[in-house]
Amino acid sequence: MAAARRLKRVVASQPGFLNLKPSLDSADSVSSRRKRVNKNKKKNWNKHSDINDVEEFLDDIRHQERTTGGLLSEKSDDSLFFLDVGQPKKAEPKAESDNRKVKTRKGKASRPLRIDLILQHDSLVPPPKDVLAYQQPNAKKLRRIAQKAEQLAAKGVVPRRQRQLLNRRPVARKAKMAVTEANNNPDREYYDIWEQEPKTSADPWYLHQTGKKAVKRPAKLNEKPSVLPAVEVIAPGGSYNPDFFSHQALLQEAHEVEVKKQKEENKVERQLAVNKEDTATEETILREQVEGLVEEEDEEEAAPNEEEEDAAVGAITLAEKKTERQRKREKAEKIKEQQRLAERHQTDQRQQLFQLRSIKSSIRQQEQRTEGKQKLRKAKQEAQKSQPRRLGKLKFQAQDLEVQLSDELAGSLRRLKPEGSVLKDRFKSLQKRNLIEPRERAKFKRRHKLKYVEKRAFREIT
Repeated sequence: MAAARRLKRVVASQPGFLNLKPSLDSADSVSSRRKRVNKNKKKNWNKHSDINDVEEFLDDIRHQERTTGGLLSEKSDDSLFFLDVGQPKKAEPKAESDNRKVKTRKGKASRPLRIDLILQHDSLVPPPKDVLAYQQPNAKKLRRIAQKAEQLAAKGVVPRRQRQLLNRRPVARKAKMAVTEANNNPDREYYDIWEQEPKTSADPWYLHQTGKKAVKRPAKLNEKPSVLPAVEVIAPGGSYNPDFFSHQALLQEAHEVEVKKQKEENKVERQLAVNKEDTATEETILREQVEGLVEEEDEEEAAPNEEEEDAAVGAITLAEKKTERQRKREKAEKIKEQQRLAERHQTDQRQQLFQLRSIKSSIRQQEQRTEGKQKLRKAKQEAQKSQPRRLGKLKFQAQDLEVQLSDELAGSLRRLKPEGSVLKDRFKSLQKRNLIEPRERAKFKRRHKLKYVEKRAFREIT
């Protein structure tokens, strides 16, 4: 307790401190005799320590900051005191022209409402500084870049970006016309409002850096996937009242398609057909069962003889060893053969001088063959442009020809029977023009088996 009183006296003796509350009086702060507590224990420090005087001192400081904006000891005399010079003189009544001002009631000035006074901010303590408002992203990096730029500027070094701006070629700007041309002037410049790429006279480097210049579209994207038209015109024989020859030509085409299908079906049947000669009989079954039994005995008898022959060949091989004389003779023969081949090659080269005409003709024939192959390859590529490509795992199947027989032709549109489907025709056209891949109808596959349950009413009947 003595320590608390000593701290209170020290705080009150601070220069410039002004007591505004009577609770800080030293006479009232003296309390009765307290219980003696052992302060050596840490658990008794906060429990039995009196800090009321310190809290009151801090409350008094906060109160002074709220009411006066700071400590009274730090305020100037002009802010704390004022000079009383008596009642101010009343202003003389003004002219009638000043009646526009707000009229007062019974000579009293208008005051704000009570609710406005309550809502006003009465604390003189300034708001805390917003640290986030002064923060800047990458401030350290930007400051380092600015310092480096200042150092380079002091040395006379121009940055690369500024050097590029200085080295740009000046753009020849056209002077604007002072007078607008009339619409009926035939010599005026033509302007197309539907033009895809407007004419730009700015610097290409500037347009590229600012992103105003569009990226050049690759020429490959402008090519269509197929040269076929979107809607193919049907053959003349497919009309409701066709010409005889046109109808017969269409029937012939449909006949060839059906013949081709029939040939493919027959080919599959022939491949899957069973040959009667390959059927098993009792004789073939017995031959298969006995196969290998007789040949094993012959092999066992022939095995010892083969071993003897191998031993004899091995002995002969080991006995034959070339002498030094034989090796020299073989080396000399090898050198002679190489010389003979070299002389033969030189002779052939000399003989080719007399065959220049035949060589030129053979080269010309080879070039003609190469040119012919190139033409065929190019024609094949052009033909493939009109054919559907393989875009998926399924192969494109052409749509069946919609053709009527001679006895099914109608003489007028009223008796004409509709054939085919417009939706299916458009779908096949998209596949044929390589816009979508060939598809087939998805098959329904049941995940769980059906469970049959006998109902109660059915049991009662049976």
